[in-house]
Amino acid sequence: MIFKAVLGERPYPPHGLSLREWAAIPPRQVRLDQLTTTKRELALDKLLAEDSTFYGDLFPHVVEWNGGMYLEDGLHRALRAALQQRTQIHARVLVL
Repeated sequence: MIFKAVLGERPYPPHGLSLREWAAIPPRQVRLDQLTTTKRELALDKLLAEDSTFYGDLFPHVVEWNGGMYLEDGLHRALRAALQQRTQIHARVLVL
């Protein structure tokens, strides 16, 4: 199993963080099997693109809420890490 669970929605309340505010959160290591994704689908072309993080944050965004860790942004990066046999990723974690 790669992720703890897969959802099609965000179960936590809106946080309203901008990309600049996300960038202020230092990345830390997170185990992939502790993450619940908030997206059910991914685009294969984005997964395989070499420059997929060129216009975005290098680190996935995770929201920790009610004892769960939810992968809000960075599904492609997390799955790419899993395909490389890695069990952890560095992510920015917002604790609500």
